[in-house]
Amino acid sequence: MVSPRQELLRLLATKSFRLGEFKLASGRTSDYYIDCRTTTLDARGAQLTGRVFLDEIEARGWKADAIGGLTLGADPVVVAVAVTSGTIAGFLVRKAEKLHGTGQRIEGFQKKGAPVVIVDDVCTTGASTIQAIVAAREFEFDIVGVMCLVEREEAGGREAVEKSAAPAKFVALFTASEIKREHAAIGHSASG
Repeated sequence: MVSPRQELLRLLATKSFRLGEFKLASGRTSDYYIDCRTTTLDARGAQLTGRVFLDEIEARGWKADAIGGLTLGADPVVVAVAVTSGTIAGFLVRKAEKLHGTGQRIEGFQKKGAPVVIVDDVCTTGASTIQAIVAAREFEFDIVGVMCLVEREEAGGREAVEKSAAPAKFVALFTASEIKREHAAIGHSASG
């Protein structure tokens, strides 16, 4: 029987991983791209995302009232974890304060001082994760942990996030290397 983590890795390798020439949000170019949304917005992918994130949160002993991150990459992760847990609320961090209505930057769960986990789909430079950390601290959330679905292992993203997250721990569920290996193994087994 395949574990939820292994099944999620397989989905990321088949649905989200692409070879080619791509311009990244950081402005850099890459010979591969990982679009996690094609997995996290898939029905089975959302179920697995919620389960694997929740399993990791529980394994680390993190007690969180809510989970959230910068819109748009974090949105499906937040919803998947909230639905899977049945007890952890969700919040989204806007890239800038709303210029109408209540002018909020944090949408959803809003209890000051509450323990929260910051999430993102892909971490390259760490900029979007850091924006969410900064906004959460400004809102006076207590950040107990920071997680991303995939760490690209380049551009100093991990180091930048760890520096910003301190003292909260930063965890990547998968690395780009793992997804590349899985992609190659699937391609090899399909042609073999």
